Amino acid sequence: MIKKTTALGFIILIASALFMSLPASAARDADVLTGVTTGKRMIVNHNIQQARQQAESDALDIAVQNAFSTLVSRQVFASKLDFFYDQILSRTKDYIITYRVLGGIENNGYYLVGVESKVDINLLEKTLIDARIINANKDKPVILFFIVEKTPSDLLPKYWWGNNPIPYQSSAEEIIINKMIQDHFVVTGNGPARPDPSFYNITFNSIYDVAAARNLGKEMKADMIVFGKASSLEAINRMGEEKTYTAEINLEGYDLETGEKVLISQIQAVAKSDMDQEGNIQAIAKAATLTAQDLSEKMDAYWSQNLRKEHAFDVKLEGDNFLPRFIALKQRLNQMPGIENMQPKEMGSNYAVIEVFFKGKASQFADAVMLKTFESFGLGISGVTENLVIIKFIEKEQTSLFNEDNQNKTTPVDATQNTTQ
Repeated sequence: MIKKTTALGFIILIASALFMSLPASAARDADVLTGVTTGKRMIVNHNIQQARQQAESDALDIAVQNAFSTLVSRQVFASKLDFFYDQILSRTKDYIITYRVLGGIENNGYYLVGVESKVDINLLEKTLIDARIINANKDKPVILFFIVEKTPSDLLPKYWWGNNPIPYQSSAEEIIINKMIQDHFVVTGNGPARPDPSFYNITFNSIYDVAAARNLGKEMKADMIVFGKASSLEAINRMGEEKTYTAEINLEGYDLETGEKVLISQIQAVAKSDMDQEGNIQAIAKAATLTAQDLSEKMDAYWSQNLRKEHAFDVKLEGDNFLPRFIALKQRLNQMPGIENMQPKEMGSNYAVIEVFFKGKASQFADAVMLKTFESFGLGISGVTENLVIIKFIEKEQTSLFNEDNQNKTTPVDATQNTTQ
């Protein structure tokens, strides 16, 4: 017998009947992931209460799973399934702040349930930081390396990404990565469990496809990628009776937030040996050691001065029809890359002040906000200082009039250009 439910509960539970495991709706702020998930359990020996409890438990497990997936890349998720099941799902309710059952029904021998829950993102993140699954050191970037390596004994360049990759352990990359880790940088996608580009539907048109490498870096939640080549060859010059071998390593660093190339490292080194293979390896090792030092210094200098250094400042929001517009803007801000946290400071009927922790300056935050558009209202920046950004909600009619004025001007305006410095 099927019990009657509210219309809302029935719609949600239809999703469960169709084996939907993703949340029907979800919203994440800095501390909490709120969403709706479903659970389904077989009714055994007419024990409806037991099936209901088990279905609710399954729905909460899925909520925590969804939160886990927002904190790590899919590759990390797949590689840490044992940790997820043993350490996270074994204490699901530790991460659930609150939940409520939206409805439940019996259906073909199963009990179906829909649950709205709030997951404690901070606690889950702390668990992953303590387990060294995610990076706690915000002062250093997360880096993904792409280094092609070729010596005279190699018929083709060796690499791990792109089409027909050749499995290998790059001696240059290993030396560089070890140095970067010693200097407290975080390296992702390293070791035998390399990320598979096809897993993310990313195709490399060539082994030097930087655009694809940037996309893969983003999927791996890296802040930067380092792309380049290490090579060696026998030199004409000799040291006594021994041959000399020269190695060259050319690397480029890209900031994944801007997509721009932000540093270059070009290093050469020489080694002597009476054996070809040993000489080439020694030359690459010397070049890699010098490259690691050069790269570490340049990346540290860039990252300490770059625009993603976290800043805290106040944002004052004001205007008519305030509450729904404030909620709409806050939802968009929650999705904005670079925002680490937002804390309310003041709240009135037609204004609010929130403290924003942003990987960038207040002026850059203002630039990013100006790219946000809404169907029923606009945004106006009325003031930007180092410690305060003032945003006013603009009526739709005002926005339309502004656009019409621009269209009537004889000088064309490129709306995609960002002129704020």
